[in-house]
Amino acid sequence: MDSSTFKLHCHGYDLHTQHWEAPNSKGTVVLVHGMGEYAGRYASSVVPTLLNSGFNVLATDHFGHGLSEGKRGVCPGYEAVLDSIELTLAKALEFHPNLPLFLYGHSMGGNAVLGYAMKRKPAVRGVISTSPLLAMAFEPPAWKMMMGRVLEKLIPGVTLPSGLDASAMSRDPHEVKKYKEDPLIHDRVSGSFVFPFLEMGRWMMENPEQLIIPSLLCHGTGDRVTSHNATESLGRKAPHCQVTLFEEGYHELQNDLEKDKFLNTVSTWLHKTV
Repeated sequence: MDSSTFKLHCHGYDLHTQHWEAPNSKGTVVLVHGMGEYAGRYASSVVPTLLNSGFNVLATDHFGHGLSEGKRGVCPGYEAVLDSIELTLAKALEFHPNLPLFLYGHSMGGNAVLGYAMKRKPAVRGVISTSPLLAMAFEPPAWKMMMGRVLEKLIPGVTLPSGLDASAMSRDPHEVKKYKEDPLIHDRVSGSFVFPFLEMGRWMMENPEQLIIPSLLCHGTGDRVTSHNATESLGRKAPHCQVTLFEEGYHELQNDLEKDKFLNTVSTWLHKTV
């Protein structure tokens, strides 16, 4: 399964972007990955399902992630992330001008695609958000949050360890091992990435009526990273939203024990919505 690659220039950074084409395609999905990882990880899980379902895929590595430029874990700002999504969508339209567009985001990317849909009201057919970062599933140490706030103001480019536990990603030991050994995955995080996303998550929870684009929200009830309760709350209040919870599922549903069920849910929803 080959992809073509190119760079998108956004806010002074060259962002690594991949493009997979499906034969006889019926739509195009712009995929937005999560914190600390990169788009290429989805080439062995979500991308094959999308291609086999008849959907082209474009995916861009975030600022400071994967093969994109930038210090690991540092971001020019929330609006810059939304701008990178906009550029990728524009490229998708350039490649496939007559096909409907969809957004797919995981974790931090799940927050970003929802934020983009709710704030900018793009002409996309639908949004898929998996394990979105609307709220944390745990209470971070107060000292760490305070330090992050201070450093964000005084030294915006400074990073701290994210503290994410690799074993919280999946119940499959093989997937956890792959996560730990992947040289492109990093554990650095800055206030510029964390706080704007948490603030936007709170705004989304308070303004569910702004999610007017048909959406699929998926979350595992065993997620120890992001809150499935927050996802369910938003989804139940948004006007055109399907919420699917996976019992005891961990953070990366696409790499978890019920990944086939999850991927089938995504494919079925796309076929219904296209």
